Amino acid sequence: MSGIIVVGVDESGTAKKAAESARDLAAALNASLHVVSAFDSDRTEVVGSGSDRLTVTAFDAAEHVARTVAESLGEDVKVTYSGARGRPADALIQEAIRVEARVIVVGNRRMQGIGRVLGSVANSVAHNAPCDVYIANTYDAD
Repeated sequence: MSGIIVVGVDESGTAKKAAESARDLAAALNASLHVVSAFDSDRTEVVGSGSDRLTVTAFDAAEHVARTVAESLGEDVKVTYSGARGRPADALIQEAIRVEARVIVVGNRRMQGIGRVLGSVANSVAHNAPCDVYIANTYDAD
């Protein structure tokens, strides 16, 4: 199999572990990996003082998270990254459609207890994905 594997990340240890599983899967399947971080607002923040000001948007912050994780995964596979607008599950699905992904990788965080009743990103993706879904075991990450 070749193609693209999409993985969703945030700044958590469980997301990092899911990304590592996605990298290993991509290497085993001779696929490339696309790391995605979701954002759901148009929030903009201006930082700095005087004439030295920098405007940071929610997209910038999400893309920074995706880039940081992507860069930490090494060079075993081709890795790209992006920020994607929307709630995490919706953003992952839309990004998978956009890049014509073969697989979406998500962690199994919040698939136990109350999270199982209320839903989780993994559950939403598994029920609505346009492609295969791999749910990585991330229980011992955080």
